Amino acid sequence: MVQEYGLFIDGKWRKSEGKRFETRNPATGEVLATFPLATKDELGGAAHAAKGAFEKWRKTTAPRRGEILLEAARIFRRKKEELGRVVTTEMGKVIAEGRGDVQEVIDFYEYAAGEGRRMFGETVPSELPNKMCLTVRMPVGPVGLITPWNFPMAIPAWKSGAALIAGCPFVLKPSSLTPLCAAKLVEVLDEAGFPPGVVNLLTGSGSVVGDGLVAHPDLRVISFTGGVDTGRHVYETAAKKMIKVGLELGGKNPIIAMDDANLELLMDGVMFGAFGTAGQRCTASSRLIVHQKIYDQVVDDLAKRAEKLRVGNPIDEKTDMGPVASADQEKKVLEYIEIGRKEGDTLITGGKKLAGGVYDKGFFIAPTVFAVDRRKRLALEEIFGPVLSVLKAKDFDDAVAIANSVKYGLSSSIYTNDLRWAFRAMQELEAGITYVNAPTIGAEVQLPFGGVKETGPTDTREAGTTALDEFTYWKTIYVDYSGRLQRAQIDTAKLTGG
Repeated sequence: MVQEYGLFIDGKWRKSEGKRFETRNPATGEVLATFPLATKDELGGAAHAAKGAFEKWRKTTAPRRGEILLEAARIFRRKKEELGRVVTTEMGKVIAEGRGDVQEVIDFYEYAAGEGRRMFGETVPSELPNKMCLTVRMPVGPVGLITPWNFPMAIPAWKSGAALIAGCPFVLKPSSLTPLCAAKLVEVLDEAGFPPGVVNLLTGSGSVVGDGLVAHPDLRVISFTGGVDTGRHVYETAAKKMIKVGLELGGKNPIIAMDDANLELLMDGVMFGAFGTAGQRCTASSRLIVHQKIYDQVVDDLAKRAEKLRVGNPIDEKTDMGPVASADQEKKVLEYIEIGRKEGDTLITGGKKLAGGVYDKGFFIAPTVFAVDRRKRLALEEIFGPVLSVLKAKDFDDAVAIANSVKYGLSSSIYTNDLRWAFRAMQELEAGITYVNAPTIGAEVQLPFGGVKETGPTDTREAGTTALDEFTYWKTIYVDYSGRLQRAQIDTAKLTGG
């Protein structure tokens, strides 16, 4: 029997009045579970539950909030293999990456739990005697989290972990491609002991649930990860409410390969960066910008390495790359491949849907490499699939100019053994993240994650200590123990206070 899930509202799984939809394995077509399309009334109930839980949750001490998060991390660690397989069967990333998705949950919940005993503010001198000045973080209120399908447990964990330790109940709306992963995450949070109303889950459409969360008067923050067009809509709608918005909107991430690069290391990084998760990461290495002196050799090596990648069922430990996540995703990627052909880009390898045998029931595309002109669409637009664009650069300055020529600015990378190029890249690449001698993927939870330009128009950073900024505001506190009225800026009393 296929399991039927409900909605998680106010600490309970509830049946829904809405119609149901299926979630399927993108490698095999197997139906994994069914979920409800939440109604507007059910959305209102979830938002009301989060609002109702806020006062008690914010008054729960931050160390105690951290203890419950740490318990959730322990449960995730115990269930890592089981949940990693859920990620792989529902999203399609290979099993090693499925386990990695769950490991990110563990890592960030452990990290966020520690913030419950830090949450540093500032204590600064007053200009007046017998007066103390300090700052503290305060929770903003109930929040809405709208998350994508490519990291179906990790991204909800990044957002929910920061919200929970800050003192903010949440309503989570996951992608309709990966609701099972979100349900499993919520089951763990429930088991860990979060109070009713603090954790809420709604599944359903963007037009009802997504738009409804953004517009709902009870929610004071919206945190969204997804495409630029949808992010712009979220931003504009939330602005009408005058509430905080966190946006992470994708990338077109470059690897620069200088002529002194270690080519074997470069190839390892490019294969993982471009084709890990079938290229479906916002940090995927979608452009390789190669110094003209090594360009021909790199292109030849790329073809050989890409053609050796084993594409197949991602649950198989030997598989290097699984399917893309859905029929729509497959259609989009194949359309971009056709755009490359029509615009005259040179196909180096791949460029087709895989068929026959294990491929017939899934959405499999061959690892694809194009040699691309810097002005063409494959060089400028986010594809979000296993398609790598290779571009030739005259020198370092030309390579940086190409890297910075797109509207995105999430991650970037340079391969070089010359410290001058490495440090100039750190300064000159327009990106929130820069790697040296590593691909554009591999963020660690103790450091800020986010981008510039259209990737990060709200300047939000997830993970690290900056994760709290999205769900808190600063309160400045003045404590005057002088026993008399003192007037800042105009008080002429002596510094002794006499």
